[in-house]
Amino acid sequence: MAEAFSTHDVLNQPPPFEDVNLFLSDTPLMNAVKREGGSLDVASLKSFGQIAGSQQAQEWARLANENPPVLKTHDSKGRRLDVVEYHPGYHTLMETSCKAGLTRLNSGPSAHVERSALLYLATQMEAGHCCPITMTNAALPVLARQVDIGASWIEKARALTYDRRFLPMQDKTSVTLGMGMTEKQGGTDVRANTTRAVALSGGGPGKLYEITGHKWFMSAPMSDAFLVLAQAPGGLTCFLMPRFLPDGSVNALRFQRLKSKLGNRSNASSEVEFAGAHGWAIGAEGEGTKVIIEMVTATRLDCAVASAALMRSALALALHHTANRRVFQVTLIDQPLMQHVLADLALDAEAAVALAFRTARAFDAKSDPNEQAWQRLMTPVVKYWCCKTAPPFVGEAMECLGGNGYVEEGTMARIYREAPVNSIWEGSGNVMALDVVRVMQRDLAAAGIVFSDLREACKADGRLKSAAAHLEGVLRKGSEIEHRAREITEGFAVLAAGTLLSANAPPAIAEAYIASRFGAEKRATYGANIDATTGSAIVDRARPVEK
Repeated sequence: MAEAFSTHDVLNQPPPFEDVNLFLSDTPLMNAVKREGGSLDVASLKSFGQIAGSQQAQEWARLANENPPVLKTHDSKGRRLDVVEYHPGYHTLMETSCKAGLTRLNSGPSAHVERSALLYLATQMEAGHCCPITMTNAALPVLARQVDIGASWIEKARALTYDRRFLPMQDKTSVTLGMGMTEKQGGTDVRANTTRAVALSGGGPGKLYEITGHKWFMSAPMSDAFLVLAQAPGGLTCFLMPRFLPDGSVNALRFQRLKSKLGNRSNASSEVEFAGAHGWAIGAEGEGTKVIIEMVTATRLDCAVASAALMRSALALALHHTANRRVFQVTLIDQPLMQHVLADLALDAEAAVALAFRTARAFDAKSDPNEQAWQRLMTPVVKYWCCKTAPPFVGEAMECLGGNGYVEEGTMARIYREAPVNSIWEGSGNVMALDVVRVMQRDLAAAGIVFSDLREACKADGRLKSAAAHLEGVLRKGSEIEHRAREITEGFAVLAAGTLLSANAPPAIAEAYIASRFGAEKRATYGANIDATTGSAIVDRARPVEK
């Protein structure tokens, strides 16, 4: 009689990557927080890192993405509803991040660094719910411009609670805020907006307007209020548009549909019509772009941080898989070619976190002209580079898992779908590159400060010094500067990353990054140009285990 055996034994497969403290297992993140945050208390980050990496949080994320939001435009009798229903998992994610303080800055000197670290962890928990989180925090300085209108909203947006109920602001414990700028005919060119605003009470800052028009993209439609741009008689103007009016009636926002998106599925993005909706002017007529740019700048930082987080999440999954899988009797992570790929990925991941948190520090140092110069020039640089690097990075990390990375049962496929969105939100790559060029042309003082600092930081390494000289040469070709805007932007990003790693990372990390990014033979694909003697040290530093 033949011996019975099971055909379904699970062999040579890694255990689930869960119940991992995403803060304590991330050495580059901990180093960046310590370096850029000074005496920052990391207890909250340790606590949130444990929650974000838990099996329970992974389940919330799975359910929120497998059960995307649904728009309910009318009730059974034909009355307007204009509400979006989310899975309870999404609400739990929102509650968790709001409780951690992600919708506001704290009052400390390293507020942006701390919040960026929380966002970095929250993105790895689940990226979609971070959209309203980001916009709520970024809207607060805009509302502060118009205290008579914004004060009560700011107070409730800063609450460490999440109130999902569809009620007037005054009846809620907390609120979230969204943004509506994009129209069909204009996209990035908001000057082409046709949505119209007519004053109902004299016009001007803080005054009530009636707004009629359409927004092609309005994110997080169940937010309690939105900052929107519309054409007033004096030009493009920013307005606060709440879901409910002061008398308790529902404002005339008519949601047309939810976008069917490649990724970011837990988060709703909508098309909306304003059928004579009411909004209150934030700032003077004609100053809409100037007013809302502060919100956009903050969300660009969040895009960079979130892309760095997606890179880290994909890398951690690749490292976990390869450390627990054997091929040809050798652990996959110890196979030389795989080790080179993982090490190369780890270098870009460390560069991304270094750039993002260095920029967060600049946001915190508002009284330092050097730091403000960094913020002005390097925010679009870092946003461009982190967000552009993430999609191919995640694709390479997915390949490390083979078929296990491509199936929907894991989280890598979701990360892959999520990766492109940050390079589109808040300004695509070309918009970022042109913003860098504008700084170089119009804010010579800021550009000079940053370039001088980078040049000084390059002195100790001939390869960095040569790269700085090349970049300076490109910048001197004034007639070509716009055509070479992407080259300039990437040049600033990689040069800044090289100087940061040279000054702060272990020698093996810094040398490998500089040699492969600035050496005579620059790599074309991941793993193609890493020194065989350094791969193990780089991989060990990146491993997602508590050290």
